[in-house]
Formats: sequence, C-alpha cells, structure tokens
Amino acid sequence: QVQLVESGGGLVQPGGSLRLSCAASGSISSLYAMGWYRQAPGKQRELVATIAPGTRIDYADFVKGRFTISRDNAKNTVYLQMNSLKPEDTAVYYCNTLREVFRLPWGQGTQVTVSS
Repeated sequence: QVQLVESGGGLVQPGGSLRLSCAASGSISSLYAMGWYRQAPGKQRELVATIAPGTRIDYADFVKGRFTISRDNAKNTVYLQMNSLKPEDTAVYYCNTLREVFRLPWGQGTQVTVSS
C-alpha cells in the first residue's frame, strides 16, 4: 500500500518561508489530484492547496499569494512552498489525494510552527 511521508516543517519566524515535501512510497499516478491539508490544535483538518494532473491548481483563500503547490510525478513527490508565513499558519501539514474515493492512509504529517 502506498505510504505518504511529509517533511520540511519546523519553527520559523513570521514572514519566513518553508518548503514542505510529500514523498509517496509508490506511484501516486499522474491521474490523481493531490492536496495539502493542515490541522491546527483543536480545529478540523482543512484543505490548503490542490494540484491536478494537468495545470489546474487551487488555493484556499487564506494562503493565496503566499503558498505554491507543485508536483513531480517522476519522483512521486508533492511540494508546498510557503512564504510570508503567519502565526495562524501554525499546524500539522499533511498531503493526500483530493478525492476521498482515492484517499491514501494519512501520513504522520509535518509540524509547522510560526512564532517569534
């Protein structure tokens, strides 16, 4: 079964940047739309950004203009470049398929903490 491993999180000051990676242990297929999600303490998991096999990319309003999602199908990896980070971006970040019918087991996520 394909496993997802997120990495790249850490502690960063407001206004800083981080680049997250999500590596799949097997093919995530160029047919799957992938997404980055995040979950802050006490809150539900929310969708941050999605990337379809073609060129379609979508962002949640709260990250538009700051985050960039990309994928490398040859490496079975999805990335999230996060710039101009804010304290409210603090959360555990996960990647997974966009459509629930294709959902893979959730990885352990990667912690992003934005604090001065």
